Amino acid sequence: MTAKPTALPARPHFSSGPCAKRPGWSPHNLAIDSLGRSHRSKLGKARLKHAIDLTRKLLGIPDTHRIGIVPASDTGAYELAMWTMLGARPVTAIAWESFGEGWVTDAAKQLKLNPTIITAPYGELPDLAAVDFSTDVLFTANGTTSGVRVPNYDWVPADREGLTFADATSAVFAQDVDWDKVDVLTYSWQKVLGGEGGHGMLILGPRAVERLESYTPAWPLPKIFRLVSKGKLTEGIFVGETINTPSMLAVEDYIDALEWADGLGGLDALKARANANAAALDAWVQSRPWVEHLAKDAASRSNTSVCLVLPGLAEEQVKAIVSLLEKEKAAYDIGAYRDAPAGLRIWCGATVDTADVTALTHWLDWAHAEVTAA
Repeated sequence: MTAKPTALPARPHFSSGPCAKRPGWSPHNLAIDSLGRSHRSKLGKARLKHAIDLTRKLLGIPDTHRIGIVPASDTGAYELAMWTMLGARPVTAIAWESFGEGWVTDAAKQLKLNPTIITAPYGELPDLAAVDFSTDVLFTANGTTSGVRVPNYDWVPADREGLTFADATSAVFAQDVDWDKVDVLTYSWQKVLGGEGGHGMLILGPRAVERLESYTPAWPLPKIFRLVSKGKLTEGIFVGETINTPSMLAVEDYIDALEWADGLGGLDALKARANANAAALDAWVQSRPWVEHLAKDAASRSNTSVCLVLPGLAEEQVKAIVSLLEKEKAAYDIGAYRDAPAGLRIWCGATVDTADVTALTHWLDWAHAEVTAA
């Protein structure tokens, strides 16, 4: 009989989005002078630009790339990019989990672009060598619902003809990005840094800007998707003049997370924290015969959204483990994504403490014993 643990994780927040707030977070830490002010005031625009400037510093984004804050989280940012830039040349959509499959649906059924579709089952990475880079290429840098990431960007040629569109919402601030290989990159605040939802980040390389200024899509664009005026990029969007009204409270929360990350030592420190969390969980997985990684290849296994399967258990038993841990306040929101194979999905990003991951593993042992003994 496995004894019930006595120590709970200090922060049992292992959701893969919205993710755990940073250690030490409190609403009292947030600057509030911008609240109740116009986002177009001198103060409002300065705070938005501060968020953009900190993002550039932490992610090492070159000066050649624009950074904009846009509506509707990562989905809004990615669809904005698709709707404004696709259609100029053929499209290849790569999918190995649910969000990548969503971009396939957008390209095929909504924009009706007849894309070439390259897929792989959950837990596997597609054949990236099969990608035709004379086309525009859509992909997820880290498959949030499968735990599979691209191990690097070596598969993207420097002399590509098409644009690359990377949905990196659960990759940035935890994994490296080769900015020379990415023309469009998007993410949301509520993922790796644990910010609040509702806002997306759109990062454009020079080739994406060239596309925007030289190509007009055949379909109409809603106001919140318009990045060009009179054939030129609306530069104000990339210095804090947002397309629509942002939540300044969410902006201040994002700035708080960025300043925390900067104080830790920047991107290297964030990656080290995520790697330590994933390593602690992996060490436990390797020592237990009843649990496995959904992503079998360690080279392409995520260090943020770690997905696990329990081969000997029925789906109802896996759900019982998830429910039991939530009832005990040992882990919140660790069930697999609804479209993924039954299992566990445990967030290991930088805002999670390794001690909490270790504490969680003891509770997983106990919950597994309880459910299988029932």
